[in-house]
Amino acid sequence: NFLDVGGGATADQVTEAFKILTSDPNVKALLVNIFGGIMRCDTIAEGIVQAAKEVGLDIPLIVRLEGTNVEQGLQILNESSLDIIAAAN
Repeated sequence: NFLDVGGGATADQVTEAFKILTSDPNVKALLVNIFGGIMRCDTIAEGIVQAAKEVGLDIPLIVRLEGTNVEQGLQILNESSLDIIAAAN
């Protein structure tokens, strides 16, 4: 499955996207690939963490970040206490 939440995605939109994707029992993992040109990676990371907690994600979550504030975004993901595989490249 593929879902583009757009450059102005909010945490609520990411949460709804996770709910849609995980409603399919055939989905075994989520890959989030972000180029933070319009949105900052730290803002995106905060939304991803909030969404994963709210949905109660129980499948692997892989997040690739690149762009503005990528280091801060990766730090947010790595310090979230969630089982998130974070990559910068």
